Amino acid sequence: MLREKFSAAYSVPRLVKDCIMQDTSTIDLPALLLAIKSWGRELGFAEIRIADTDLTRAEAGLRAWLDAGHHGEMDYMAAHGSKRARPAELVPGTVRVISARMDYLPAAAAPEWRAREWTRINDPQAATISLYGRGRDYHKVLRARLQKLADRIAGEIGAFGYRVFTDSAPVMEVALAEKAGLGWRGKHTLLLNRDAGSMFFLGDIYTDLPLPVDPAIGGHCGQCSACIEVCPTQAILGPYRLDARRCISYLTLELKGSIPLALRPLIGNRVAGCDDCQLVCPWNKFAQRAAVPDFDVRHGLDSATLVELFGWSEAEFSRNTEGSALRRIGYQRWLRNIAVGLGNAARDGGVAPQVVAALQARADDPSELVREHVAWALARHAECRPSGEPTGQAAR
Repeated sequence: MLREKFSAAYSVPRLVKDCIMQDTSTIDLPALLLAIKSWGRELGFAEIRIADTDLTRAEAGLRAWLDAGHHGEMDYMAAHGSKRARPAELVPGTVRVISARMDYLPAAAAPEWRAREWTRINDPQAATISLYGRGRDYHKVLRARLQKLADRIAGEIGAFGYRVFTDSAPVMEVALAEKAGLGWRGKHTLLLNRDAGSMFFLGDIYTDLPLPVDPAIGGHCGQCSACIEVCPTQAILGPYRLDARRCISYLTLELKGSIPLALRPLIGNRVAGCDDCQLVCPWNKFAQRAAVPDFDVRHGLDSATLVELFGWSEAEFSRNTEGSALRRIGYQRWLRNIAVGLGNAARDGGVAPQVVAALQARADDPSELVREHVAWALARHAECRPSGEPTGQAAR
């Protein structure tokens, strides 16, 4: 995701196969499937189900999305052609996909966690970081636990062919999870589950084991369009249609250059990612707390202010994002994003002296990218300053 909306760059993998797989007729596959699901729960996964590899319908949608240019600068989304939608081409020998989901809502989240998130989003001086990014890097957590699951399977039946994926290869995680019956694709394009909403990560094991396939389930969004209506940048063009180029998750996490001027005011105080479409979704009243401590909030990222985070040195950024998915944003884009948030702190007509001072302190930042966004933010505050109030150095 980052989050499951967008994936990190990757290379094409190969199947892990220590030897030729034995005749599966000697394996009780239904019993093995039950064991796999039980082992998955022991490893912290909320649910594990099995899908076949036919993604024909999803492939057509992917091609239309790419042809429309809705992937923006995410060239890796198109880099491997049909392999993304054809598991057996990506990893020869694959006949099944073990699809897993892991809840990530922090264990300490209050019962009214959604209301608290909205309060922070509406606080112009608060720094809003997507819930998934406040703890440990989910790539590392899920990959390690999926590997342990594969090792457990091998310990039970001997060597078999498999490959573990967690948002790190050309894999259609949501389409596979939907096919496996882990949920249905919501109108915001994320997977929804009746018992857990959408606050979970997805991971897969491609395998040559012909395990019994789980049935898919139908959708339950009905006439609801709350996610479409709430999107700050109108990135959700319609049901199941996302233009990533307008999505705040893309703008703050994937876009490498300048954030388009027209979209900056709409970002508000969202520093890394955006949860609005999930917060408004009725199904997330059923969101489950994480079963593992890895997704507990680190470094006060659920209560930090924009000024506080803007004051981090590059060394502090590296130290405080160690082991976090936020690390891949990089220090310059971190400052770029926060500068936009600080500029938007003037949206209510007030000018906070500490905000302006923080921006002025980075007006001569070595990075042209940072300087540009700082200048934009200072201009926003200048527009809100009452007539006759000093500007520039005199206002410090």
